[in-house]
Amino acid sequence: MSSTKAKVRDNMVINRTTYESRKFELPKIPWMLKQTWENSLFIHYPVKKELLEQLIPLELSVDTFNGVGWVTIVPYYIRDQRGKGMPPVPGISEFPGYNLRTYVKGNGKPGVYFFYLAAANIVAARLAKTFFRLPYKFEKMKMSKGNEGVHFESNYLKCQYEQVNNPFSPKKGSLDEWLLERYCLYTVSKGVVFQCNIVHPSWVLYEANVEFHHNTFLSKYKIEPLWDKPVLHFSKRAEVNIWPLVPVKMNEHFSS
Repeated sequence: MSSTKAKVRDNMVINRTTYESRKFELPKIPWMLKQTWENSLFIHYPVKKELLEQLIPLELSVDTFNGVGWVTIVPYYIRDQRGKGMPPVPGISEFPGYNLRTYVKGNGKPGVYFFYLAAANIVAARLAKTFFRLPYKFEKMKMSKGNEGVHFESNYLKCQYEQVNNPFSPKKGSLDEWLLERYCLYTVSKGVVFQCNIVHPSWVLYEANVEFHHNTFLSKYKIEPLWDKPVLHFSKRAEVNIWPLVPVKMNEHFSS
């Protein structure tokens, strides 16, 4: 397991201008929504490809790393949510959320597919469900940051986590890059595959220490990981632009 974890180099200097991620060019249509993601924890579990194939829509294909599929649980805090050219709207501009995702390809382009997303803001959850055709739910949850790290509590996940060691960028060809450097999501509605491009600077990551008090997210979907100890990543902050949801066949997205 230790061989799959990112290797942190002491005193490593992050140079965002030289790292080349999976995104090559921006979509040709304007973005519509801006968010800032803070204190994001990525909890990655390896899963048999055959199991995931039974859980995703037939129109998508499971993406694998060395023949193994993965699922990821992500708690995070959304701040400064606003439409393009608009100020933040009081009451729906910031809130905690979390999701469960897996890794897929649609029309050959790597992306993510969500089994579940929740936001602690009922208006934001309903708008996201309507405009992005995602399985969004409103769910009461708590998220706070103190001297002992970040505390997160929801229906299916309760944990406390903190960053450790020095920041690093995903190494080209590594599991870290494969899991995190993805810039679109897929959803399927009435047999039509839709794609939403989500673009931000390449991740600056940390390893993480996590204490789990409650974690039933995988069992909710009868997902059995190949091993119980997850691969963990932490991100302090990412500023994100989100494009409209469009049918894949009509989408002039950036190259994969």
